[in-house]
Amino acid sequence: MGFFGFFRGSEERNIKKHAARVANKRSQNPERWESIKALSAIPRPEAVEALLQRFSFRIDPSISDQEEKEAVLEGIVKIGEPAIEPVTCYLKTSESIAWPIRILSRLVDEQKVTAELLALLEEMDTEYERDPEKKREILAELANRKAPEIAGAVKRFTEDVNEACRFHAFDALFAQDEPLDAEYLSDALRREESMRVRARILDAMAANDIALVGSVPEGSLPVGYFFFKDGKVSKPKL
Repeated sequence: MGFFGFFRGSEERNIKKHAARVANKRSQNPERWESIKALSAIPRPEAVEALLQRFSFRIDPSISDQEEKEAVLEGIVKIGEPAIEPVTCYLKTSESIAWPIRILSRLVDEQKVTAELLALLEEMDTEYERDPEKKREILAELANRKAPEIAGAVKRFTEDVNEACRFHAFDALFAQDEPLDAEYLSDALRREESMRVRARILDAMAANDIALVGSVPEGSLPVGYFFFKDGKVSKPKL
């Protein structure tokens, strides 16, 4: 074995050792810290994959958990370009997007981050699922972004089975610079049963001076909202 082969083999053994510590909830805190620092100094995708496993569990106290995870984030960001692919893969497989999105936003431009979120959303549907939290997180994150593709991508989720997903889908839709369709919003308002989501739709209609098209929704409106004779929306006075 040549020098470089020996060095690489030694590095791989080092990664394996520290990966086991980082992924073990029962490791002693000083040992995990040592391993986080060691892996952060190895600019290889395998080291990043090992570091990412720290996001899969929590420890007590919560402040220690947060400190370790922040250290992992900074360590991965320091590794730079070799971290992009493993972080992108982790975004796809993780139960939550919170940490991988924070990391990816430090590694690539926002357009690329948005594209990754939209790619994930494209594979999701609007039917019932036991745990729609990741979908909800993606929709909520898209509400903080603007891109020409977002409105079309989130629109179908305004009819999602999950109320929180519908709410964030409307939020993301209204955050874009696309003109809002009065007939679409009117139909959505009549279809919607959640008072929170109805209020979000009514707020958007009022803000954009959009009048109701067709019949008034059945049932009550959220407290403080009503329609004028011309179909325009009156919001609660603050």
